Amino acid sequence: MIRALSALFFSMTLLKRKSIEAVASRRPARGERETSRKNLARDADEKRMKPRFAPVTFSEMDGVRYLHFGTEWVQGAMRLRKPEAIELEYAQQMMAWLLFLSPSAADFHVAQLGLGAAALTKFSHRHFARAKVTAVELNPAVIVAGRSMFGLREDDARLTVLEQDAWDYVMDGAHTASVDALQVDLYDATARGPVLDTTAFYRACRRVLKEPGVMTINLFGDHESFPKNIVRICDAFDNRVLVFPEVHDGNIIALAFNGPAIDVSWETLEARAEVVESTTKLPAKDWVKKLRAANARQEARLVI
Repeated sequence: MIRALSALFFSMTLLKRKSIEAVASRRPARGERETSRKNLARDADEKRMKPRFAPVTFSEMDGVRYLHFGTEWVQGAMRLRKPEAIELEYAQQMMAWLLFLSPSAADFHVAQLGLGAAALTKFSHRHFARAKVTAVELNPAVIVAGRSMFGLREDDARLTVLEQDAWDYVMDGAHTASVDALQVDLYDATARGPVLDTTAFYRACRRVLKEPGVMTINLFGDHESFPKNIVRICDAFDNRVLVFPEVHDGNIIALAFNGPAIDVSWETLEARAEVVESTTKLPAKDWVKKLRAANARQEARLVI
């Protein structure tokens, strides 16, 4: 979710099913009289089908294909010569859970809320041969775009793409303690902040994590939504949160931890980063350097 240079857009529009949480938090229209709870619920259900998804659009420049939702804001990218690589720096940082978790176990589970251009989903499916990979995306047009324009494969024994609201996914009791690494990137066309950002949502994200488990989330640092999101994530994860420095046009990736406390030297993390970098080609050593510099009271060793 960054600004792109101007380009031609090609669009397709499909009906939007609003998030339950977005409907619940909508303010009533000015002058609207109070009605019964029953009528409010009925009206909310009716209105959920009326709004439309923003158009799914594309642009290409300098060998990179971009995903948009009808605006200049980039929702994902793929370098045409390297379709399996993660192109954008903030998206690469979404994989920083690799510093703390090893996806080698057969029951390891990576889940992505918000498919975007499918970069994280494709990368996880390719590089973690034993892991289960799940992507949750509400807009069916984004799923179609992922498969037709960004090289996302059809579902198989390890890959599942769900057309579902992220709120419903994390609130489903069947998913409790089922995910090792949860990657959250939930933006709409306005790019004003995550579309799901309450403490209740972040607590539900924590519930789906195993112990140990890590959530990475894309936040918009250059916006008023950032401080409230940090506060709510800290509330949900008992202040066990790290942040990267800002990249691009305001993107800040945060990591939130579930499970046993972490007390590790930066030298140990640097050694782990070398392994990650050699096996995935991701800039993991740079992640360690930036996390060490950006988080107060973590200069000597990482204790969280």
